[in-house]
Amino acid sequence: FRRAFATLLVVVGVGAAWKARTDVTDVYASERALELENASYRTATAELSGQIQSLQTTITDLGARAALDPSLARAMETLPAFVKSRAMGGNVGAAAKQEATYTNALTALANPEDTFGLLRTLLEGLESRLSVVQRNVERRNALANATPSIWPAHGWLTWPMGRGTDPMRGGEDYHPGLDIAGDKGQAVFATAAGIVTHAGRQGAYGNLIVIDHGFGLETRYGHLSGFQVHQGDHVQRGDLIGRLGSTGRA
Repeated sequence: FRRAFATLLVVVGVGAAWKARTDVTDVYASERALELENASYRTATAELSGQIQSLQTTITDLGARAALDPSLARAMETLPAFVKSRAMGGNVGAAAKQEATYTNALTALANPEDTFGLLRTLLEGLESRLSVVQRNVERRNALANATPSIWPAHGWLTWPMGRGTDPMRGGEDYHPGLDIAGDKGQAVFATAAGIVTHAGRQGAYGNLIVIDHGFGLETRYGHLSGFQVHQGDHVQRGDLIGRLGSTGRA
């Protein structure tokens, strides 16, 4: 009886030790699983923080780029519709696809299986939409830079654009530009950014400078006494391009 009892105690002791060892192994396994899960969350959190920082930078940049001088904005409002459409362009299909992705992700959040994954999807979709807006702002700013918005010379208007009396021959005539009078040799400025496509003599214009601003916009500066630019030059709004004169039919 004593031997049987001792054997029973040994078996019970071995069983308890084995169970304790199994419990410890399970605890270590759970700890490793938690460490891996925490590492995964830390990685996901770092990625999300980076995306959020990128979004903040993009939004700040958009705010800085979106501001336009009121006088320039008014000048842009007078542009023909075809010029504005050339400038803006856009990809409606891509925008619609981004909107669908954003909506689907919001729907999935109602019963999330992977919250971080869904948040990444939402942030990536928002980044894409902001990129589209940023491109549109850049195009609008390019159009603003190409929009004539200043007087090319200081002086007084002697013949406005449109129908009126021809000051040289008399009688009614259509005038396709503006005549500005001033002192000979006075500075003439580019009214917007562009490329000089002509700088030379041309018929009734006399000494003529032509600037292509892009988007279908072009300005002509005629009757000049001299040139300060050459064909192919890039100019900015306010750059000196020539001198006032009375060459050609003037």
